[in-house]
Amino acid sequence: MEMVVNGVSTRKVARVTEELCGTGFSKSTVSDLCKRLDPIVAAWSNRPLGEFPFVLVDALYLKVREDSRVRSRGVMIAIGVNTNGHREILGLLLGDTESEASWSEFFGDLKKRGLRGVDLVVSDDHSGLIRALRQHFQGVTWQRCQTHFTRNILDATPKVLKDEIHNQVRSVLNAPDEKTARFLLQQTLTEYENKAPKAMAVLDAGFDDATAVLALPEKYRKRLRTTNSVERLNEEVRRRERVIRIFPNRESALRLIGALLMELDEKWASGKKYLDMQEYLDWRNSQPKTFFKVTRIG
Repeated sequence: MEMVVNGVSTRKVARVTEELCGTGFSKSTVSDLCKRLDPIVAAWSNRPLGEFPFVLVDALYLKVREDSRVRSRGVMIAIGVNTNGHREILGLLLGDTESEASWSEFFGDLKKRGLRGVDLVVSDDHSGLIRALRQHFQGVTWQRCQTHFTRNILDATPKVLKDEIHNQVRSVLNAPDEKTARFLLQQTLTEYENKAPKAMAVLDAGFDDATAVLALPEKYRKRLRTTNSVERLNEEVRRRERVIRIFPNRESALRLIGALLMELDEKWASGKKYLDMQEYLDWRNSQPKTFFKVTRIG
């Protein structure tokens, strides 16, 4: 089971066990043994949650065989930072697509399991995801992933201007405070509104959501301005998924991904803190009650 979770194909597992033990295990036997993971993964996936001020969400796509056809299915994954500063993998959902309905089901399940105390959600600007956030996390600040935001701007930028506009956008997003960021934004819009009107329209429309993190104390901004930590998790999933390429059914996909995420979650729990939360909690308690109603979802 450990070999399979770490990306070894069932065919290779059969060969390895024969070399080591002198006895061969068929692919079907290996698969049957791996099914013993199901109740363990299910228990982890349904465990009670608690207070997580910061939540980061993203999705990736897998190929799953269903009804004699290979279909693309979205896997939604959420990471949370708890009040002690440790990261946890909150859960996953295998949906038909990365739709509003799938995200809504995912967020609803996280809340049923006790997710509370969310102050900031970081994600890409996917329309279905944002609508689901408005439904389930009203009053929570949304931070649009700056990596995806920058990519969206550059996709609308003429090729000859990509490098200089990229530098301008970085200066806006790396500003020390909102006032400076807004000043740099106006400079950039004025300079490029005629040279790259489409790119400037994207920048102007998404500025507030992409700079929401500037309201937080500076030490927390770097790790909360993008979904990079979730995407690194996705890369770990991809590394294992490439061995299989096409999952034979949904159960096998949830089994492998769930077991992998469980393993990584245990490493995080025993590792160093992701963030020192004391300064944030003190800062949050010092803010007026109306503060967290500004620039919020819904």
